[in-house]
Amino acid sequence: MAGSAAQRIEIRIQELSQLFNSMDPTPFHHQDLDPDAEEFIVSWAQEHPREGEFEILIHVAAGGASGREGEVGEAFANYFSYRADHTRREFRQLMQRGRDSLFIGLAFLTACLLAAEQVGRISEGSFGSILRESVIIGGWVAMWRPLEIFLYDWWPLARRQRMFDKLARARVSLATA
Repeated sequence: MAGSAAQRIEIRIQELSQLFNSMDPTPFHHQDLDPDAEEFIVSWAQEHPREGEFEILIHVAAGGASGREGEVGEAFANYFSYRADHTRREFRQLMQRGRDSLFIGLAFLTACLLAAEQVGRISEGSFGSILRESVIIGGWVAMWRPLEIFLYDWWPLARRQRMFDKLARARVSLATA
């Protein structure tokens, strides 16, 4: 949003290496964030309102932080861009699973409705009525998962992807503590 202040996330560490996964052999600007650092940043990002952009201020106690803002900013941008892309892939897979589930559910519901109609023709009385209604209910229960995907499961992924995109764009600043 134009004119709105960036929402600040502050991190206090002893040295820059604490931010990154020490097991990752890739160059510094492509390293994964340390899982604890990522969890801290993401949890703070989730606390902020959805509007506006982020600013990440890193307070480093030990020396060695001067002149590395560009590197750290690039590392954060690369990491959170990767996470946003990964979440987009999860979203596409969820939507594909929803479409597949919907197709299967509709086919099963159709079969159940046709079966219920046949049961209604050949069986009268309480047992026939109970069997007919049970088959109809079974068909509608098959629609549960597709409806759950299309009504509820997609929006947390979409929200997380937007948050990762915002974190990838965040301005990263270093300060000596």
